[in-house]
Amino acid sequence: MSSVSYHISNLLEKMTSTDKDFRFMATNDLMLELQKDSIKLDEDSERRVVTMLLKLLEDKNGEVQNLAVKCLAPLVSKVKEPQVETMVDVLCSNMTSDKEQLRDISSMGLKTVIAELPLTSSGLTLTGSVCKKITSQLIGAMGKQDDVSVQLEALDILSDMLGRLSGALVSFHSSLLSSLLPQLTSPRMAVRKRSILALGHLVPCCSPALFSQLTEHLMKELAKGPPTSMTRTYIQCLATISRQGGHRVGEHLEKLIPMVVKFTGVEDDELREYCFQAFEAFIRRCPKEMSPHIATVTQLCLKFMTFDPNYNYDDSEEEDEDSMDIDDELEEESDDEYSDDDDMSWKVRRSSIKCLEALISTRLDLLLSFYSSICPALLARFKEREENVRADVFTAFSTLLRQTRVASSRHSLIVSGSDPGVRREEEPAVALLKKQVPATVKALHRQLKEKSIKSRQGCFCLLTELAHTVPGALEEHIPALIPGIVFSLTDKSTPSTMRIDALSFFNVLLLSHPPQAFQSHMQVLLPPVVACIEDTFYKITSEALLVIQHLVKVMRPQGQAGGFDPKPFVKEVFSVTMKRLKATDIDQEVKERAISCMGHMVCHLGDHLRAEVQGVLAIFLERLKNEITRLTAVRTITLIAASPLKIDMSPILPEALSVLGSFLRKNQRALKLGTLACLTALVTHHAASIKPAALEPVLSELPTLVDESDMHVSQVSITLLTGMAKAYPSSLAKISSSVLPGVFRLIHSPLLQGSTLEAILEFLQALVLSKTSNLSYSQLLKSLMEPFHRSQSSADGSIVHRQSYHSVARCVAALSSASPKETPGTVAGFIQQVKNPGSPESARVLALLCLGEVGRKGSLGGSKEVQGVILEAFSSTSEEVKTAASCALGSMAVGSLSDYLPFLLKEISAQPRRQYLLLHSLKEVISACPASSLSPHVESVWALLFQNCECQEEGTRNLVAECLGKLTLVNPAALLPRLKQLLKTGSPLARSTVVTAIKFTIVDHPAPIDSLLKDCIGDFLKTLQDDDINVRRIALVMFNSAAHNKPSLIRGLLGRVLPHLYKETQIRKDLIREVEMGPFKHTVDDGLDVRKAAFECMYSLLDSCLEGLDILQFLDHVEEGLKDHYDIRMLTFLMLARLVSLCPAAVLQRLDRLVEPLKATVTTKVKAGSVKQEFEKQEELRRSAMRAVAALLAVPEVERSPSMAEFANQIKSSTDMASIYQSIQGGEGGGIGATESMDMS
Repeated sequence: MSSVSYHISNLLEKMTSTDKDFRFMATNDLMLELQKDSIKLDEDSERRVVTMLLKLLEDKNGEVQNLAVKCLAPLVSKVKEPQVETMVDVLCSNMTSDKEQLRDISSMGLKTVIAELPLTSSGLTLTGSVCKKITSQLIGAMGKQDDVSVQLEALDILSDMLGRLSGALVSFHSSLLSSLLPQLTSPRMAVRKRSILALGHLVPCCSPALFSQLTEHLMKELAKGPPTSMTRTYIQCLATISRQGGHRVGEHLEKLIPMVVKFTGVEDDELREYCFQAFEAFIRRCPKEMSPHIATVTQLCLKFMTFDPNYNYDDSEEEDEDSMDIDDELEEESDDEYSDDDDMSWKVRRSSIKCLEALISTRLDLLLSFYSSICPALLARFKEREENVRADVFTAFSTLLRQTRVASSRHSLIVSGSDPGVRREEEPAVALLKKQVPATVKALHRQLKEKSIKSRQGCFCLLTELAHTVPGALEEHIPALIPGIVFSLTDKSTPSTMRIDALSFFNVLLLSHPPQAFQSHMQVLLPPVVACIEDTFYKITSEALLVIQHLVKVMRPQGQAGGFDPKPFVKEVFSVTMKRLKATDIDQEVKERAISCMGHMVCHLGDHLRAEVQGVLAIFLERLKNEITRLTAVRTITLIAASPLKIDMSPILPEALSVLGSFLRKNQRALKLGTLACLTALVTHHAASIKPAALEPVLSELPTLVDESDMHVSQVSITLLTGMAKAYPSSLAKISSSVLPGVFRLIHSPLLQGSTLEAILEFLQALVLSKTSNLSYSQLLKSLMEPFHRSQSSADGSIVHRQSYHSVARCVAALSSASPKETPGTVAGFIQQVKNPGSPESARVLALLCLGEVGRKGSLGGSKEVQGVILEAFSSTSEEVKTAASCALGSMAVGSLSDYLPFLLKEISAQPRRQYLLLHSLKEVISACPASSLSPHVESVWALLFQNCECQEEGTRNLVAECLGKLTLVNPAALLPRLKQLLKTGSPLARSTVVTAIKFTIVDHPAPIDSLLKDCIGDFLKTLQDDDINVRRIALVMFNSAAHNKPSLIRGLLGRVLPHLYKETQIRKDLIREVEMGPFKHTVDDGLDVRKAAFECMYSLLDSCLEGLDILQFLDHVEEGLKDHYDIRMLTFLMLARLVSLCPAAVLQRLDRLVEPLKATVTTKVKAGSVKQEFEKQEELRRSAMRAVAALLAVPEVERSPSMAEFANQIKSSTDMASIYQSIQGGEGGGIGATESMDMS
């Protein structure tokens, strides 16, 4: 007998003891043993343990019984199937016993067993057979009409089982349904409610036929016009089914809606409440099928949201206020005569308002109509007397505001962009909202003084949403809002959460409105906020300090001549803030806010604090040395250094500089960046008070920071160096040897671009201008060019990256513009370099690019020699030199159009073989020149491009198209019609050029062409029906570009365009041909590129025009794509993952059809003899499909689908699939994040 069996039989013996404590301890020890993973029981022990525990369930002592139930949980996974079945049999027969205590404990035992049954595929047989046993017993128990408590327990356990293991019970679904339906007519309310719950759990996984049977049954019963209590049950059941089964109700809505509408007319408040809950469930779950019924439902909601038959709302508002108070007193006295507890009408109001909220949150497309129908009605209900209902009114209105924000953010993505001043048209919903602001404030400002805390919090949340949605809209209403804010801050009975809400709303208000709006109210506003700083609760203090920080800016806004005198307020604000600033034993958040607040005070009002400033600065220096507050202190010192009041900081500068220098060594990136910004501000604004020696500790740290591993830190460091070069030229001589090598390494790095490059250009110019002896023009030039002059054969000579040629050329141009005297000599040197056949290719390429960049600054003039050199380079044997020459020619032409453009156009006509290179130069000119300087040349350029738009060579044709598109932007009104004309008359090649040109007129920032394009883009999109397959493909690419960069252009056309788009996603047999390659036959699909373009469009539309798509129709095509070619499957897997996060309900509706192709992909094996590429391709495809599966499994309702649950089990049980799934979950941040990004280039 093994030691475990011996130990357990010992315990079993003790369990038969007459002493209850022995029994208790033995059971407890057994539980601990069973919980160990390592425990293995032989069959005899298993049987004895199970028998013993079942016996203990009937123990006289309750505690022992409870422990025995707890032991069942670990036991389920430790014993074999027959023992589990024995347990279940005994528990089920106990369920129907006469002893109530035994029944209760057995039902707990059954629930415990159900919760432990395994879901993995290996354990499914056990789970299935156990469920069968339990189910058949429970169905019997439910039929026992005589004892309600047995029925209730049985229903409860069924609900648990269906909720967790519905998939294993598929074979029982129909018998469960037939035994649950009669329970809906039970005379006992509790039985009906639990039956509804059980049906709710049954719905998600039952077959469509059963679902229809259930719905038909409910409709049949409702049609009989049963008594009200039964009707309530059926309607409630409908709502539950709709919530749980979601989209499936969709097909029955046509019949259901009229019935539910009819029942809202019955004089019964609870029934009406259930009706509206059903509507809400329909709206949330089947938005598409509800479309035709929305008007009806909205009308009903609007009618019943004011349904309050027992109360008379006065019309005049002043009286209203008094009558409310009197009414409160009356209510307290007259409790006996008429109690509000009998009045259920508030439930009707609440459910209809919730239904409206569901409508607002699901139908963004109807937003504008909501403003005319729902918005005024909600505003009118702000006076609702029932607090809970009023809170729901506020929530619904806030949802309306949030949806408006979503709509306007989409709108502004399209409209705004590079130039914030171009906000031409205002989003229509925001315009409608602005009209409603006065009414909103009028309805709210009285509520702000209510006793009810919940109401006030609702008001503040709502006003915060309003301020976020329409910044500045509350400006003229601020006087009306201030008393409410002050009341919430000063009222003694107000709890702290309420104060925090009031302060954070005040904060939002200050940030979203101009300072002048508050200045006249300072007298009233400051005292309560100052009092809040003194509060004992740290959260209130920190919120109040933030508000004061904004109020300080209001007192004297920077950059505006204020007529407001802050003097009377400075003292009290300063003293409370100072008190918090000095304290060291306070919360971290308060410390940081106090430092920041005082910093703003010194920055804006330093001249009013004359004597105090030095003391404050000394404290800041202390905080700078403290690790916890140093980052905040650095930011605050930066703020003060840049203050227009020129605060004298000399007393703390020497010490501060050495501390800041030490921060540059720290690993904390935010601290490094903050310190560099602070030093830059100090060097720029306080150069006079800093001795060069004090900068030593900083200078010694800078060389290590200039490194390509962190471009942003490098950029900020170089900006600081530039500031030093301007302020202390002498100090740079020392560090040139240490810093410059790093800067040159950065210039030669392939990663350098954008703002970091701009910073380096400024730095180099500052160096030349500082006239420091060892940093002269010629030396800098030599260091820049040096790597390019080594012969290519040397070991490291080949490392120079293409990007660094362009960076160096920009640097050379910057140097020459800083010292114009040197330029002619440098240019002559470059020309020699290009002409010299002996110089290495890299040097010739660089010299050409430098000539181009110097020319771009306009310092070449129309030198004939340069033109000759360029033309000569065009006939070079090296591709690199040719490309560099075309770049250079373009850049020079940008610098002086009149000299180079005619020459360029002449060459394009004369040299057909060099056309491609010359067109590149022309593209550079059109892209980089401002419209005003190009205008005189438009006609000549257009004529030339027009001649070449039917070129046979696709690369050249694309260049011509890009030039045409960018040229159209110069004068859209005249040139767009010409493109339209060419579309009608041209050959297929010309049409494809025109459509590509249109693609280049769609830019991602606002442009004058937008309104013209919007009117005529429909004509260009007609090419989606072109006979030529290539034109169709290019039209799709153009459409994709529009959907991606400027969705507003195409939103209105989706109805016309989508059918043609979807048509292109289908595989066409007539485009597939067989090609013989020696002995092999190879199929070629000419339609693949078009299909790929179509699917890419669909992906873009998901992001930008989701509300214009019929998702179910969209999913039909995604489903086809899941079975298509490799490239398209990769795309559709991405789309599926995106769809799951955007509209899970629709995906769930189609789940069963989507699972099959996913399963097929994930389970495919590559043939044994395939090549490596084939393996890699298949592996990538499987990973991509698995990402889509992971995204699906992240949706909680997915597991309810039997096919999906089975697939999930299949993944878990196959090591190969499980490992892919795990790597996606772990390595890519939860599976979804990685799938959402797609290269849209």
